Amino acid sequence: MAATVPVALAALLAAGGPAAAGPAHIPAGHPAARTTGSAGAGDPYFPLAGNGGYHVEHYGLTLGYDPDSGRLDGTAVLTARATQRLTRFDLDLNGLKVTRLTVDGAQAAFRRDGQELVVTPRTALPKGHRFRVTVAYNGSPEQVTDPDGSDDGWITTDDGAFVAGEPQGAMTWFPANNHPTDKSSYDFTITVPQGHTAVANGLYLGSRTAGGRTTFRWRQPEPMAAYLATATVGKFQVEQYTTRDGLKIYNAVDPREAADAAPVLKQLPSVLEWESKLFGPYPFQSAGSIVDHAPSVGYALETQSRPLYDSAPSLSTLVHESAHQWFGDSVSVTRWKDIWLNEGFATYAEWLYAEQHGGRSAQDRFDALYARPAGDALWAFPPGDPGDGENIFASPVYSRGAMVLHKLRGAVGDAAFFRVLRTWAADHRHGNGTTAQFTALAERVSGKNLDGLFHTWLLTKGKPDTP
Repeated sequence: MAATVPVALAALLAAGGPAAAGPAHIPAGHPAARTTGSAGAGDPYFPLAGNGGYHVEHYGLTLGYDPDSGRLDGTAVLTARATQRLTRFDLDLNGLKVTRLTVDGAQAAFRRDGQELVVTPRTALPKGHRFRVTVAYNGSPEQVTDPDGSDDGWITTDDGAFVAGEPQGAMTWFPANNHPTDKSSYDFTITVPQGHTAVANGLYLGSRTAGGRTTFRWRQPEPMAAYLATATVGKFQVEQYTTRDGLKIYNAVDPREAADAAPVLKQLPSVLEWESKLFGPYPFQSAGSIVDHAPSVGYALETQSRPLYDSAPSLSTLVHESAHQWFGDSVSVTRWKDIWLNEGFATYAEWLYAEQHGGRSAQDRFDALYARPAGDALWAFPPGDPGDGENIFASPVYSRGAMVLHKLRGAVGDAAFFRVLRTWAADHRHGNGTTAQFTALAERVSGKNLDGLFHTWLLTKGKPDTP
């Protein structure tokens, strides 16, 4: 017998519901839930991040930014596919005023509920239907503060904006399905005052200046998670060239950082070539760097195809962010709990690079970390289970995550270990992966039972008894 919707609930749904009664308040499993996209992707660390009921195939972002006033004017065109019948769905958008919203060209009702932009199309969208959402918006974007106290999103600088979205910040500057499991292609058209440069992801398609303003066009054809998108604005020195392998390089450097950055950026092609030999073919058509002067930020980010640095990077940082193009960008996490698959791998790439270029051995780094006392923060939680969003960028995820990989390397030998890394990058290219999938792959490739190793080093709190 088919269940029926209670009269009160039916009336509430027909009216769109009050702001407090967002999609998450419809009981899971209730018939009404099958026509309403969920308000989050179900990630326990960031419950409202992402949305259910659809997949965004492409973002077309047209932006205009004035650094003097801090005003952003945007139009986002999302081409999406419904994964269920939809009478309502959410987008992630924090702040900013929405002035118009259409679905397939027809004006749609919308309301704001915190970071949720709740959309009710004029007619229901059938499962499998490809539809287009156009959102016009404006305002002064502001960064969000993450659980660990750091800022991400649209971070203003003295000459523009440092735009870094991990893990929540994409929603500060465009409406998105903001979770790593929803990956899309992108086109960017960004207009800024003449003399400024706007740098985004992927291939640089050119610029045009008129009336004292310059418009820059960018295209990211390979799938990208929203948190990896950037639209950084500043007064940059730009360098463009093509490597001997045909990779298009675009570097944008704040003049205040240029002298320190130059010798490191010169090594980018050789770093990418070295990483390609270890991890498999570079996964994108373009590469490069954005070196801003943003002393208040305090971190770099692996924005896809073009990492973003708050100051001139060290060589080890360049190696780290470049390794993320394989581990984090091309192969993205399925849930934030598995962030060690990004950070542990990029940290171990630093160890490997130093080891193979006349620096400290990976074993020496492992031994130095293991020498830390049991009460050290390194052992506070297991890298495979940080506990919550506050810990995803803490030292166990990075350093102890790298220690996990070093233990795996020692257990299976170099040949099997590097075959595991290449297979992981190839099998999940432009997709997502989980810790369980990685550990299963390691056992399959090596032919060994690795349960004890992963239990001790990846999933158990505290300092292991033996190194």
